[in-house]
Amino acid sequence: MTARDRWLLPEGIEEVLPPRAEHLERLRRRLLDLYQSWGYELVMPPFIEYLESLLTGTGTDLDLQTFKLTDQLTGRLMGVRADMTPQVARIDAHRLKRDVPVRLCYLGTVLRTRPEGFAGSRGPLQVGAELFGHAGIESDVEVLCLMLETLAMTGIEQVHVDLGHVGIFRGLARAAELAPEQEAVLFDALQRKARPEIEEFLARYAISAGHARMLESLVELNGGTEVLGEARRVLKEADAEVQEALDYLERMARAVQGCLPSVPLYFDLAELRGYHYQTGVVFAAFVPGHGQEIARGGRYDEIGRVFGRARPATGFSADLKTLVALGRDESRGTATCGIFAPASDDPLLRARVRELRAQGERVVFALPGQAGGAREMNCNRVLERRGAEWVVVDC
Repeated sequence: MTARDRWLLPEGIEEVLPPRAEHLERLRRRLLDLYQSWGYELVMPPFIEYLESLLTGTGTDLDLQTFKLTDQLTGRLMGVRADMTPQVARIDAHRLKRDVPVRLCYLGTVLRTRPEGFAGSRGPLQVGAELFGHAGIESDVEVLCLMLETLAMTGIEQVHVDLGHVGIFRGLARAAELAPEQEAVLFDALQRKARPEIEEFLARYAISAGHARMLESLVELNGGTEVLGEARRVLKEADAEVQEALDYLERMARAVQGCLPSVPLYFDLAELRGYHYQTGVVFAAFVPGHGQEIARGGRYDEIGRVFGRARPATGFSADLKTLVALGRDESRGTATCGIFAPASDDPLLRARVRELRAQGERVVFALPGQAGGAREMNCNRVLERRGAEWVVVDC
């Protein structure tokens, strides 16, 4: 390794520099204030846990994304969190143990073995909110609306929302009597919308014509609200579980449009993100020009069972670094906003600086013999002595 290479960061691991870091921190504070105003309490889960706890419930899907190491104190295997959702579920079920609905929020770094999402980061700054203890559509709508509020606060515009429901595929697969391994193969093909593979799969396992037709139709059932009407027609022979899932999507769409009529809604009945732990509606936010979701959420009622309490649960999460990259850059214009004070022990100057800082101003003292002045120190004003007073003047 050369001297230059010694300072390279691992692929997918990034550092945030000024002034972007300052913008990120301001936004973090504003979002936590937003969540608090909606009744969501902040939790701070540990960065590392024993693996059997970290990869329980939701975390089972995260095995490949989790860095693992051995605890030198106990010899047990530990993992660095790749997602904070299972940790928050554990806190609700095992630590808080409340019977009332519980609203929790979080914001912290997670670490992943493989890059994913916008810009291929392996160290997202995950922000999210979870609502436990209520199984109605109202809590799903609340979480979805809070997700959209989050995006609006970061300055992201032209958002559209994709809605789906894992109960549709799950109900069709159960009715077709697919074995778990068969269901997994078909699930993978549906995510890639690989129609030839789906057709070959359905023919190979001699699935009845009716069930095959309905499973194959999921590839095409995506688009605007008209998709739900088409789904009613194509899936009219499906069982009650599928019909109830379609009912839920229709009710969800009406409720969201009632709260946020300007947000476009799309439906994709083959979209099964989080299928192995989600139990109901799933949703994701997209913006033009970016094929990957920028926020996701949904219902996952069974996650708390392994912690002793199978409470209803719904929530969303996003990467704050991604939101900052895609939103309005409020850091522009603030990089040279500050006051440069001369190197001096004058008590009046020190008092004036304390006063300005108390008012929220950024004041930078010069250091004796330093190179550069106000502009080089990213300041657009200076403190000058005029008579018995120190005054702020433009430079």
